[in-house]
Amino acid sequence: MYTRRIFPVMGVLKWTRRHIFLFLFLALIPVFLFDVVGLKWLHVPWLPLGALATAVAFIVGFKNNASYDRLWEARKIWGGIVNASRSWTIMVKDFINNDHAKEALSEKELSLIHRELVHRHVAWLTALRYQLRKDKPWEMHLKNKRSNIEFRAATYRVCEDVEPIEGAIKPYISEAEYKELFAKGNQASQILGIQSKRLKELMKEGLIEDFRHMEMTNMLVEFYTLQGKSERIKNFPYPRQFATLNYLFVWIFIILLPFGIMEGFESIGTHILEDLANHESRTSLGHLAQEFIAKHFVWFSIPFSALISWVFHTMEAIGENTENPFEGGPNDIPITDMSRGIEIDIRQLIDDTDIPEPYVWKNDIVM
Repeated sequence: MYTRRIFPVMGVLKWTRRHIFLFLFLALIPVFLFDVVGLKWLHVPWLPLGALATAVAFIVGFKNNASYDRLWEARKIWGGIVNASRSWTIMVKDFINNDHAKEALSEKELSLIHRELVHRHVAWLTALRYQLRKDKPWEMHLKNKRSNIEFRAATYRVCEDVEPIEGAIKPYISEAEYKELFAKGNQASQILGIQSKRLKELMKEGLIEDFRHMEMTNMLVEFYTLQGKSERIKNFPYPRQFATLNYLFVWIFIILLPFGIMEGFESIGTHILEDLANHESRTSLGHLAQEFIAKHFVWFSIPFSALISWVFHTMEAIGENTENPFEGGPNDIPITDMSRGIEIDIRQLIDDTDIPEPYVWKNDIVM
């Protein structure tokens, strides 16, 4: 379980405050023209607008479901990485021994081999999370939004944005491997290739017999599979034709909404005036105040219009911010924290030393 204080009510209001003011302004314009200027014809029948609202709600729901599916699939993939990492460490610890060795090694020498393979796996986790945190062109429009930039700077931090991959990965591999790794692309794939090469060397030395070598190689294949699944989500965006049209339809509805609900509020005011006409004490101060409110009851459509617009726009924005589960948003998969948790777990399994502490996160938002 991750304790993540994400998007509380005040946080959502702060995140969307600029749009709230915009919705109030958009609702104010038609009401001013309708009630002050006297353009009583300036309204839209609710029936077609209601049909549009239903269509937009379906489209927003479809997008949010698809975005959540991408998020949940990413979480399942990294759950698989957690389990496979533990299995790999147990294999390293129990399969690599002197049972079939050509030259028996001491317990210390075996421990160093175990440590080498486990550390190299931590290097793979590190390389993979850095690759998944790289910015893609379709992610930049979200990161460049002013509201997201401010929220990100004030609320949380992403380690991959401040610490280069070279420094993060160097403690876990040898100098020769380090040079080989950064001379090629896709460091995560290269690390698994180095692991495979090392297993072959250990088999030749008799430290792993054939069956155990095959099982450990299958585990490397599983890591390749999980890496490929993560890269598939990272490198294939939510289809732009759906995302763009969804955004367009939401804004068409938001712009037309104030014109559609004004007439309804005007009718409520008319009914209030009719009731007041049958009321006694028409000259009392309270009666005059009620009559004034009834005549201008259409102004109450402004907060209701802004509220409905805010709901639709915020739901669309939630789907938009959930499309890419590895970009480093506050609701994305916490792969940095999961990688550190895996590292602590598997290094403890081999009784390693100098095990790092869990990350301490800003505002309890886990990255």
